[in-house]
Amino acid sequence: MDTPESVGFSSERLQRIETLFQEKYIASGKLPCAVTQVWRRGQLAYSSLLGRADMDRNTPLRPDTLFRIYSMTKPITSLAFMMLVEEGKAALDDPVSRYIPAWAGLGIFQAGVVGAFQTRKPAQPMRIIDLLRHTSGLTYGFQQRSNVDSAYRQLKLDGVNSEDGLEAFVATLATVPLEFDPGTAWNYSVSTDVLGYLVQLISGMPLETFLRTRIFEPLNMVDTGFYVQPGEHHRLAACYALDQHGKVVLQDDPATSAFLSDPPTKSGGGGLISTADDYMRFCRMLLNKGELDGARLVSPKTLKLMTLNHLPGGKELGELSDSPFSETLVDGLGFGLGFAVTIDQARTLNIGSLGEFFWGGMASTGFWIDPVEDIAVVFMTQLMPSSAYPIRRELRTLVYAALTESND
Repeated sequence: MDTPESVGFSSERLQRIETLFQEKYIASGKLPCAVTQVWRRGQLAYSSLLGRADMDRNTPLRPDTLFRIYSMTKPITSLAFMMLVEEGKAALDDPVSRYIPAWAGLGIFQAGVVGAFQTRKPAQPMRIIDLLRHTSGLTYGFQQRSNVDSAYRQLKLDGVNSEDGLEAFVATLATVPLEFDPGTAWNYSVSTDVLGYLVQLISGMPLETFLRTRIFEPLNMVDTGFYVQPGEHHRLAACYALDQHGKVVLQDDPATSAFLSDPPTKSGGGGLISTADDYMRFCRMLLNKGELDGARLVSPKTLKLMTLNHLPGGKELGELSDSPFSETLVDGLGFGLGFAVTIDQARTLNIGSLGEFFWGGMASTGFWIDPVEDIAVVFMTQLMPSSAYPIRRELRTLVYAALTESND
């Protein structure tokens, strides 16, 4: 790693990241750990490891510590599907029922509960693009707002903890109505898990095999997968959560975690584990317009399409959202094909760039790509929920405040 100054950063200002995170979050026990990597102009400009991988066992945090990345799985699965689009095997305006015939009769919720739903016909069919941009009418059970959400919890339709494989997951979804007409609202959902099923169906290979052979191996992401490999269990970090009193408690013990064994359902929406190094390689590929170290995954034009705002009418997330999700509370954001996208920088009230794209995971992990400033940032920790602290906003501010050369 060369000096930060060689790529337009101030070393002194970048040090504020470690100072703030150590004093505000690590020393106080609010976060178990914090791994931060900042890439710019072909170099790793900043890297820090703070805290412990397991606070109860006092396990040191290491560069190869494994993290549950949860919804940071979604951009990977979305890219996988777009690789099939590039091959002419699917199109964004295809009706989903072309691939899942049992979904042709999916109705829109009007009333009722599991086994006795009342529905109406949808105004338009669900299309592939609705899965990619979360306008499908599907939902997540954890949102706990409606009878449809309740049905997802009752039927274990969250993807990560579904028990009988992707085929059974998709078949069960056919028994639950949609929350709204596809294309009329934004709702965070299991849409990307369905995309994972379609990757498997269309490619003719298991989702995990497609991701490994078409993405992870070409990018040399050696530690990314749906479970911890035998002999590597000691590398998995503990995951924590805030209880109702605001106390940090153990949520998933790395010694007994479900991530230690091969899951029956491979969740394209939230099932992957990874390291900061591995995910930065994925981000570097995105920053480099679809290619890394000679391995091209998608065309620059495909990635450009993915990072435009695809919400109907060019609207913002907050305007179309039926979901109390943290990103919907920030103005100036749209949603592309697998990422949130900044479409009005001033309205975000954040430092950054127009056109940057990003997402995060349930355990407070996060990443963003800034094509204007040639920056990629990866942040790893393990604390639920992701809205517990404003760490993503703070990190963004600290990184941009450390810039001494701007491409604007």
